Amino acid sequence: MRRIIVYTLLIFCSLMFAAPLFWAVTTALKSQTELYLFPPKWIPSVWKFSNFANAWTTQPFNLFLKNTLIVTSLSTIGQLISCTLVAYGFARFDFKGRNLLFLVVLATMMVPWEVTMIPQYMEFNYLGWINTLKPLIVPSWFGSAYFIFLLRQFILTIPRELDEAATIDGASKFGILVRIIVPLMGPSLILVAVFQIMSCWNDYLGPLIFLNDQSKYTLTLGLAQFKGMFGVDMQSIMAITCLISIPPLAVFFFAQRYIVGGIAGTGIKG
Repeated sequence: MRRIIVYTLLIFCSLMFAAPLFWAVTTALKSQTELYLFPPKWIPSVWKFSNFANAWTTQPFNLFLKNTLIVTSLSTIGQLISCTLVAYGFARFDFKGRNLLFLVVLATMMVPWEVTMIPQYMEFNYLGWINTLKPLIVPSWFGSAYFIFLLRQFILTIPRELDEAATIDGASKFGILVRIIVPLMGPSLILVAVFQIMSCWNDYLGPLIFLNDQSKYTLTLGLAQFKGMFGVDMQSIMAITCLISIPPLAVFFFAQRYIVGGIAGTGIKG
């Protein structure tokens, strides 16, 4: 009886979470006359798959996709490189004030992005980066406190004896990082990459603030173009929403076992 109750609750909660996605897909396939029927019609009478192609060609979404891929890929590479180097320094190097500096890095997680938004805009405006993709890419090359914490915790679980053995064999500190530490950090690096990919892919506020020219828009800004002053193109919004949701879902399902392993491997040491 207990198992029946548990599974019933799980199925009910799953349906509650799946209902909005199902509604988005069916809305994207409806005709214009079925959008605002009351009571709502869940299943369209005619499945109009042409809505996806029409919505994609209404705006230059190929260009938006290209910009999004550029921002996402370069930002992810920047986070992986910078966070790995900083985390390695905090985990393996002993220097004065290390713990205090690490606490300062963690304290930056308490500062919401809305607080630094205006200073960042003023800085990028001074550098002449407004209406370019640089404000969306360059900050990622200076690391993230959360990702640094995750990677540092994982490195602390790697025995120092491996470093000592490599040092005896003549390996440098950088060589130890590249040849020993990084190969063992696979699950955590995949975890960081997945989080960063999903964050960049779904980011709306950043591109909205820093981009003005439509040729620089990302997918999220392109999606917002269907909301006009006098109406909302609900079919196109739902169609594009379904299309741009496919890559994050595919990344998550492909990397979900690495996500669990990466979180479990960070531990609480140190």
